[in-house]
Amino acid sequence: MHELARYVALAVETIAIVVIAFGSARALAGICRVALSPSRQSERGSQVLTLEYGHWLIAGLTFQLAADVVNTSFSPTWSEVGRLAAVAAIRTFLSYFLDLEMERARRQMQ
Repeated sequence: MHELARYVALAVETIAIVVIAFGSARALAGICRVALSPSRQSERGSQVLTLEYGHWLIAGLTFQLAADVVNTSFSPTWSEVGRLAAVAAIRTFLSYFLDLEMERARRQMQ
């Protein structure tokens, strides 16, 4: 079971890396597009990019959290529990402030 859990955690960590890399590539492409755009909506485009990138980061952190849960499911060390708590806190913090930012952006667009 321990060996299976390690492989599952490795697969989920790989997914987290792919999700964050894909979101980062999309954000970079969007930044270039907004920077080169002559339109006046560049501020709105920047807000949308920030929100979308935040979603990708939250998704990646969620997968990382899942991998950490799997890793710590069998005889966790204090170091592993601390890492799990740190990832959970970062994900919660990021999600909370992203939700606030989305609500603010929604109000501005109306």
